[in-house]
Amino acid sequence: MQIWELDFYSRPILDDNNKKLWEVLICESPTDIKRSPDSLFRYSQFCSSKTVNSIWLREAIEAAIAEAGKPPQKIRFFRRQMNNMITKACEDAGIAAAPSRRTYALIKWLETRMKEVYPQEPGFDTKAANSASVKYPPLNAVALPDAIRGDKGDRWAFVSLEAPAFDDLPEWDIDFGESFPLALADIAPDTKIPGFIMFSSRATPLSAWMSGLEMGYLQLELSSRPVLRLETGASDSWILANLTNPETLEEAKGFEAAKTNGNGVHFLAIQSSPDSESFAGFWLLQQT
Repeated sequence: MQIWELDFYSRPILDDNNKKLWEVLICESPTDIKRSPDSLFRYSQFCSSKTVNSIWLREAIEAAIAEAGKPPQKIRFFRRQMNNMITKACEDAGIAAAPSRRTYALIKWLETRMKEVYPQEPGFDTKAANSASVKYPPLNAVALPDAIRGDKGDRWAFVSLEAPAFDDLPEWDIDFGESFPLALADIAPDTKIPGFIMFSSRATPLSAWMSGLEMGYLQLELSSRPVLRLETGASDSWILANLTNPETLEEAKGFEAAKTNGNGVHFLAIQSSPDSESFAGFWLLQQT
């Protein structure tokens, strides 16, 4: 499946009328760990603030399709306030729109342009660049649906793998999942990648259900009742594990520290049992 990532928003560049220029960025979503980030399809186009609407955006998407030679199956986007316009433009172009926090390639490209491209443009506005932000406050996490929960004998564990271990990921026996090239994350070759493994009697239905989500990242929530959250879509959060035991809470803190050290890279794995040699689900994730 070919997936694209899209952002359509104002940039820190002022036009002749002292109005911010808008820009659409479209790039291919790398779903294969072996894929070179430099080989990803990219498309960009500036837009006057006077012509910001779903019609202009649809035409830009169609221009990107013409340049790429074929349309994607869906387009991911992270910017919540642009939901209606982006969704309509995608649907009018005949493509499914997917609110998502799995826009890793797009976020990295946008950060690069903020540092290297926009400052070179006439009309660059330092104040607007410094105030730019794509972070959103977390929402309340909810329990996983009853239909995919296992029994009381299910277990989970915090683990880690050396980055080179993922070179063989395409050969692993995985039913559902998605990865991305580690080169996209700029991590050292000897980095330890932290992970969370769930051993469930309902591993397959749980993994199948998760495959229909836009998998974002895992995050420790420190509160009166600490939990490990799975962030999906643009704003959905799910409770994967309650961390009321002091020992498991320390393990979760170690997981977060390792994640930070690895530029946000981590993984979620689902197996039927610790003895299984296959994965019902495996997702390489990044908190950007």
